[in-house]
Amino acid sequence: MRGAPLVGPVGSAERPALSGGQRDAAVLAALERLVPAPRGDDLASVAVGDELVTAWRRFPAVAAQYADYPDAIDTRLREALAEGGIDRPYTHQAEAMAHALEGRHVVVVTPTASGKTLCYNAPILSTILESHATRALYLYPTKALAQDQLAELLTLTDRLEPHLSIGAFTYDGDTPQDARRAVRGRAHLVLSNPDMLHSGILPHHPRWAKLFENLQFVVIDELHAYRGVFGSHLANILRRLRRVCAHYGSAPTFICSSATIANPKELAEGLTGEPFSLVVENGAPRGEKIFALLNPPVVNPQLGIRRSYVSETRRLAIEFLKRRLQVIVFAQSRLTTEVLTTYLKDAGRRLPGGPESIRGYRGGYLPLRRREIEQGLRAGTVTGVVSTNALELGIDIGALDVCLMAGYPGTIAASWQRAGRAGRRSTRSAAIMVASSAPVDQFVVQHPEYFFEASPEHALVNPDNLQILLDHIKCAAFELPFARDEQFGQEDVQAVLGLLREEGFVDLVDDRWHWLHESYPADAVSLRSVSSDNFVVVDTADDTWIIAEVDFSAATSTLYEQAIYLVEGRQYQVDTLDFDRRKAYVRPVDSDYYTDAITYTKVTILDEFDRLPLAPPSAAGCHGEVHVVSRVVGFKKIKFYTNENVGSGELDLPEQEMHTTAYWLELTRAYLDGLGFEGDDRRDGVVGLGFALRQVAQLLLMCDRHDIGLAIHGADGQAPPRRTHTDAAAESEEPTIFIYDN
Repeated sequence: MRGAPLVGPVGSAERPALSGGQRDAAVLAALERLVPAPRGDDLASVAVGDELVTAWRRFPAVAAQYADYPDAIDTRLREALAEGGIDRPYTHQAEAMAHALEGRHVVVVTPTASGKTLCYNAPILSTILESHATRALYLYPTKALAQDQLAELLTLTDRLEPHLSIGAFTYDGDTPQDARRAVRGRAHLVLSNPDMLHSGILPHHPRWAKLFENLQFVVIDELHAYRGVFGSHLANILRRLRRVCAHYGSAPTFICSSATIANPKELAEGLTGEPFSLVVENGAPRGEKIFALLNPPVVNPQLGIRRSYVSETRRLAIEFLKRRLQVIVFAQSRLTTEVLTTYLKDAGRRLPGGPESIRGYRGGYLPLRRREIEQGLRAGTVTGVVSTNALELGIDIGALDVCLMAGYPGTIAASWQRAGRAGRRSTRSAAIMVASSAPVDQFVVQHPEYFFEASPEHALVNPDNLQILLDHIKCAAFELPFARDEQFGQEDVQAVLGLLREEGFVDLVDDRWHWLHESYPADAVSLRSVSSDNFVVVDTADDTWIIAEVDFSAATSTLYEQAIYLVEGRQYQVDTLDFDRRKAYVRPVDSDYYTDAITYTKVTILDEFDRLPLAPPSAAGCHGEVHVVSRVVGFKKIKFYTNENVGSGELDLPEQEMHTTAYWLELTRAYLDGLGFEGDDRRDGVVGLGFALRQVAQLLLMCDRHDIGLAIHGADGQAPPRRTHTDAAAESEEPTIFIYDN
């Protein structure tokens, strides 16, 4: 099968779909070209430690395991499901249905494309058929996912239409005002997100009395997404939800679904405050999957420099695409996503389907563009997509053949979630992680047993974080008065309410704490710590057409004047950034370089909570509040393909300020003097330690690398450390490394 010929003319958009056998052969043929002399089909025989591939794992195909529907599932629903080709559920679906129908809170943890939606749709629809007043609330982490799931749900409710009319609607920021009243009155199933529940539903619960009086089920999809700050906010929102439900006399059953994490039951219970049953045995079929870890070869042994992982990912993607396989490439940043999209579109002129079949996908694209790409993936007209983690969640994009990861996603759990995007139930698929030079990437590819044999990470939440809790106690008091003996989390809520009375927010009247302030507290609380004040990108050459949006925090580092802004490989140069009106005006250009911002960051300590001496008198670790000031001071011009720095420019943009918490490591002068290093060596050592701390923090906290900021002050006591787009520099009496919440 080595070097199997292409089927159909190169560059042809009209191409017949591959059969299952052809897909199997094409995947194997492409994989064989990556490995020197494998013995036949036995890819597992390849020796670990090859110059490129450090590990292969073959996961054999698994047949489906079926069970009978629970007796309580309505016959009319069984007939509607059979009409759609589902005669019997998988074992995990039947088990989850039984738990939900018997009123037990349940969390289902099975791989991507294993039919988790039926685990909650079936018991909910069956209950509605038995009792028409029943209501259910579905929570998804993104609006796009809710819209995507609505389409599948409507297909099922349409089949039930002859028996009963069941209203299913999304309710989010895009729902027109004139449609919102209809949703409140007619919806049996409300599909929303935590942001809308927080600011648009709970504060206005009297308008939603019909929902809350009859709320029997709450679905939390993609449970693993709710960790860290976002998850801690959701836990408090669910506390508020349970308060409102109790006020209206309801006590809903929670049904959660999650990708693989180490502690799904613990996370579900931490978010909801309820005991859960766990369903983990997957009964869905899956085709054979081959998972490989690849380390680009060393091209400069003296400096230890490896071939660009972006170029290596491009090479692999082309190998699969030319065999007419559907490929998804995950990149670690929006810039890398656009660069890879550009490379693959350039190569697309020589590939089946042409450049039009290659698409990019990331935050900032307008909703219509994203829906078009998703539809193209399902229909097969899009053969290759390069995405950030935006496609990691369960949006329906069909079953692809190959998943390539340009860099380690940061967690084992996220890696398997991305790998699950490739794999049909009957054919072979492949997942390949291409390591970058980052320390964690290199550790994973050089210690494959860690990746394949270790447990996935734990998802962490802290709903009783005082800053987060205080915000939600305000919101809860606005929604309903607090009783004198009422609890809200683990903190002494009465003491918190007493503090709020001193500030004029609440008052104690007839043994109940009532909201007095004129403010609307939910409006001042951002669940994702991201400003909603976005910039729009306007193409001046196309009749002032809006082509994208950029969140406030990223605007100064992507939309500065002279920047090359990329949208699916198309290049635009920023002519004007109107900061006051939140607009960037761009025009199409044909450039052979892209730009990358240089950011300067200064951290000032405001308050020290804790100090732990580390091997005195060498260092101390501290935790406290800090003030972070960031400013984009310049940019680099980087040539496509060669990564040469072909120019630079200086910028004078507004500073961005943030009040946050940080850990900082203070290194004494005496300690550094005793190490025997001077000048650049000393500075590089401190900077390297800072990078290592950030990598470890990212790994242990199971968070995105952009959630943690790094600033290094006074690495040599005379001059600031060399400035990069990820480091800060400021003179300090003692070298200090700051790791802060970004």
